[in-house]
Amino acid sequence: MEFKTFVFFFLAAILVFASLRVVTLRNPVHAALNLVLAFFSASGLWVLLQAEFLAIALILVYVGAVMVLFLFVVMLLDINLDRLREGFWSYLPLGAIVALLIVAEMSLVLYARFSSVQESVASQADASFSNAKAVGRLLFTDYVYPFELASVVLLVGVVAAVALTLRGKRKSKSVSPSEQVFVKAADRVRIVKMAAEPSQDEPAGPAV
Repeated sequence: MEFKTFVFFFLAAILVFASLRVVTLRNPVHAALNLVLAFFSASGLWVLLQAEFLAIALILVYVGAVMVLFLFVVMLLDINLDRLREGFWSYLPLGAIVALLIVAEMSLVLYARFSSVQESVASQADASFSNAKAVGRLLFTDYVYPFELASVVLLVGVVAAVALTLRGKRKSKSVSPSEQVFVKAADRVRIVKMAAEPSQDEPAGPAV
């Protein structure tokens, strides 16, 4: 067995193991850490396929930003795991049907691919070939509409997340710049003349 083949099977085994741990662990923090391990394994597989740009983007974007942020959110939130497991058995039949359909679709795709292709060898690219340039050309030429659609979907998700967090009465104080401009100095400060009164702590003067 070649060293490259050994590395491929080693990373693939780690990827499968980490993926199973993500969906089977009860602790969300441990599941997020296993997802980080799965991302690292997938990036290693992309390096073997000579897709260095995608491997670096996966580590920098997903592992370095998304998963770290998700991990901090999970650690800071007080998640009630018992409450989350209350509706598990009620949704189990529907989840099992969806899982079987996904497994059937993936099996058909893999069978159709491996039955027609006996051996796949990645073409060796020359030193002047740029993965980033090739990916950018494909994104903004052949896949420009799916790329824009994905950006719209992400924008809708961000707007929906902000809208969900702003439900109810806002407790923070806000100011209106248009009202501040037309405020006069007399409305801001008011001088009130009051007669001097002795303090209650001072002793009273002698009676006349």
